[in-house]
Amino acid sequence: MFKNKNRLTLNFKILRFFIIPAILVSTPLLNNIKDVKAGLEFQWNQDSEFRRLKWFQKENKKKFRNTIYFFLRPSDRSTDLLKVNLAIPKTFKSTLKNEKISFCKVKIGGFEGRTKCLEDIPADIEINTGESDLRSLDIYPYSPIPSNKDSYAVVLKVNNPRKSGLYQFHSYGQPKGKSISSYLGSWTIVID
Repeated sequence: MFKNKNRLTLNFKILRFFIIPAILVSTPLLNNIKDVKAGLEFQWNQDSEFRRLKWFQKENKKKFRNTIYFFLRPSDRSTDLLKVNLAIPKTFKSTLKNEKISFCKVKIGGFEGRTKCLEDIPADIEINTGESDLRSLDIYPYSPIPSNKDSYAVVLKVNNPRKSGLYQFHSYGQPKGKSISSYLGSWTIVID
């Protein structure tokens, strides 16, 4: 009994000799985990008046070249749209060019496929820059966007801003037969 107890104590000392250095060496390696994605999205003003819209971006690092898809799914629009307005937050400091903005019929990717434009929708695109540094995009498709089962997207090819953070874009649409735009929803983009 006494020999078994001494042998057990000796085994714990040897085990401690190997385990403690292994933990000390691996701790700095575990501290470098930065790409953990949270399954939670934060959005301001979570009232019933605000609608969360789906979006996809290819790159979320600051100062990287990025392609952002702002989706307008069938559930996001109830009538045909004559005009789509995208309000860009003033803190999203990135250069917008007409040739880097497009509007298309889109296949929304998921587990089995990638997000991609199926068909470009011909449209006039205006970039509005106001005195208050508020920017917006007005998209006028040549024919109204139908309220069918197809999904559409505003695609921006931009360089991400220098500052990381959350950027909330708002969308407004002018329904067919009305003279004013109504709120469609909001997208919250994350730049790390």
